[in-house]
Amino acid sequence: MSKTTLGSYSPFSANISTEDKEVFVNAFEKFVGVNYEPIAVAKQVVAGENYAFFCNATPVYPGATSNPAMVTIFKSLEGHSSITHIEKLPY
Repeated sequence: MSKTTLGSYSPFSANISTEDKEVFVNAFEKFVGVNYEPIAVAKQVVAGENYAFFCNATPVYPGATSNPAMVTIFKSLEGHSSITHIEKLPY
């Protein structure tokens, strides 16, 4: 069992659960232009839950190259997921 401080993010884990994948897919439901593939996730419990997904991001056009990105998603207490921030990371 990992020890995390209340309100802080958990350590990143490459074991992305089915529930975590659902949150990710629901948040990106109407997103177009770039495909994001989650590689690892960290979570923070607030009035709902914040997710930080480390991803490979690939623009949707021929010959596009992937780059690392951090995607932050908020899941409300009602279960709605929304993207709050996407940051392209340096290689």
